[in-house]
Amino acid sequence: MVSRFGLASALNHGKRVNKTVNNKITTICQDVFPSNFRTKSSSVDKHKTKMPPADTGGACCCKRTDSSVPSVPISGFCPRATRLYVEASRKVSYEENLLGALPTSMSIEGQSRCTDFTESTTSAMHYRIQEELGVIRQSNGWLQNLHGNLALISRMSINSRNGEFYRQPNKLRHCSSTVRVPGFSSGKNGGGSSKEESLRDSYGAVQMALDAVVKVFTVASSPNYFLPWQNKPQREVTGSGFVITGRRILTNAHVVADQTFVLVRKHGSAAKYRAEVEAVGHECDLALLRVKNEEFWEGMHALEIGDIPYLQESVAVVGYPQGGDNVSVTGGVVSRVEPTQYVHGAAHLMAIQIDAAINPGNSGGPALMEDKVIGVAFQNLSGAENIGYIIPAPIINHFLADVEENGRYIGFCSLGLTCQATENAQLREHLKMPPGLTGVLVSKIYPLTDTSRFIKKDDVLLEFDGIPIANDGTVNFRNRERITFDHYVSMKKAGEHAMLKVFREGQEVHHKVKLGPLRPLVPIHQFDRLPSYYIFAGLVFVPLTQPYLHEFGDDWFNTSPRRLCDRALTSTPTKPGEQLVILSQVLMDDINAGYERLAELQVKKVNGTDVLNLRHLRQLIEDCKELSLRFDLDDGRVVVLNYQAAKEASLRILQRHRIPSSTSADLVNGDFMEDEIEAWEKPDDAKAEQMISVS
Repeated sequence: MVSRFGLASALNHGKRVNKTVNNKITTICQDVFPSNFRTKSSSVDKHKTKMPPADTGGACCCKRTDSSVPSVPISGFCPRATRLYVEASRKVSYEENLLGALPTSMSIEGQSRCTDFTESTTSAMHYRIQEELGVIRQSNGWLQNLHGNLALISRMSINSRNGEFYRQPNKLRHCSSTVRVPGFSSGKNGGGSSKEESLRDSYGAVQMALDAVVKVFTVASSPNYFLPWQNKPQREVTGSGFVITGRRILTNAHVVADQTFVLVRKHGSAAKYRAEVEAVGHECDLALLRVKNEEFWEGMHALEIGDIPYLQESVAVVGYPQGGDNVSVTGGVVSRVEPTQYVHGAAHLMAIQIDAAINPGNSGGPALMEDKVIGVAFQNLSGAENIGYIIPAPIINHFLADVEENGRYIGFCSLGLTCQATENAQLREHLKMPPGLTGVLVSKIYPLTDTSRFIKKDDVLLEFDGIPIANDGTVNFRNRERITFDHYVSMKKAGEHAMLKVFREGQEVHHKVKLGPLRPLVPIHQFDRLPSYYIFAGLVFVPLTQPYLHEFGDDWFNTSPRRLCDRALTSTPTKPGEQLVILSQVLMDDINAGYERLAELQVKKVNGTDVLNLRHLRQLIEDCKELSLRFDLDDGRVVVLNYQAAKEASLRILQRHRIPSSTSADLVNGDFMEDEIEAWEKPDDAKAEQMISVS
């Protein structure tokens, strides 16, 4: 009769097998052969079980000992049978076989003697070995590519001859494919010291991850941008995270965005612990949490950040995806490494594409290769099967460095340029580019950057920090891979300099520019911030943001006001602190009757003065000394109010609509100053120097 202990027993066997192997064999063999079995010692050395001595005197087939064959016990097999079976498995390196999972997955019960094993019994056992391997392969993503192991087991012959098990050496072959399994490193036949084998063991790697991975429970409430004094109903969000150095938990920004309450639960615990958000980087979709409760940190293990993996290397993603409440481990291989659009923050940063299943709930979980984190799961490709993306180590390290050096997240740098490929030969000829010279054409320049002081439209950008740029905008990455040069720009820290080499009117010009994050005229996101607003005489004024446009629905690009949408996507600021202030809506009253159709228009002037931002508009209104208040709107529309009557009407309109304040808290308290200039945004004191070399 053949039975299995189950997958959990199989997976948990690997690390503990060295200590328990001989005890298991002793117990089992004494139960099966009480009169014939004796052993000398329970010690184990590198998976080599000490076999019973030759003078046992019984009929057991285990009398003969061959020390050249390493043995790992199959629970319920006698040592002889165990050795013959595992001899085949041990021929396969650690990179090609989850060795610890196979032995404990089988059990034979009800056998009185080794000689009682019949051919039918061994055939059934052989069938169950293949079946169990299939179960393990489906349940462990790491084994999904190990088809060679199935072929190996299928070729292995376990037959019955005179009551003994034997193998056919000529049918044992080394698997041709090599797959790196998390927790394993290459080595001949899994050789090495006991400590090295423990580090290579899959159980050790998974257990290390389980001691670091947490489930994140977030209660979030997003603001209502149409009614900016209100919040939308709260919602519950679950995700994953993992512990890193410094007693911090790393997760995705979208897991804790607009949070009001955050709890975390570690693996194997029923308790949830209060967590606080320390820092959030919405562009890179990363966040740091801290837990003050000391009880939470008992038994927790910090994971180390690794490096960018190569193509076709195996990774395992650990987290809490939908479909259950317990931890899940899925596996895949690296398919692609290139800059990708980050859905949450709309940034264009490096990402790693893998073929592992990344589902809702996986967000924030670690992607492991061996014992290091090579990325954080964060999004997948809708409409496609098994295309997931992880945030790579360089992006993680950049985020962590920002927080450690500045106490907050700063952001990723940009040149502030829009470039066009020069793959067309006629375009290069028009630009008078000599043969062999490659680069990209500068088509648009962001005004409020240090780059705008040096670079001109129609310049050809040839090199960034000495790295040649191809005509399609890519640069050498590693081996024969290529990546857009924007990646090297984004990896700079705010305030750092870079050398640019440009081609201008037949000359090669070199410039040293200061880099920093961009401030768009219309913010792309406003997570974790309440929207700004100002209400006067029932006129609701707000700054234009993309989240405001998103209120028009999923198809906001087509359903939002076309004029506002175009400006949100194309306009750039020309002055520090500049905003597009719009008249969002009109709360009806006698004072504003007839103006209700003038909503969703930009406010350009107040009493003839250009409006810089919402704070400036509020100041212009409250400092008004004239009898009438005039607003010049987009498309030539005008709103005129009696100033004193409008002030009196404002209070009753607020009371009627149950609005607690006419002004958002940030405008009253000065929490956020749009016109505040950061250090990296200030130009260098030294006069710009230009180095020219004639080509």
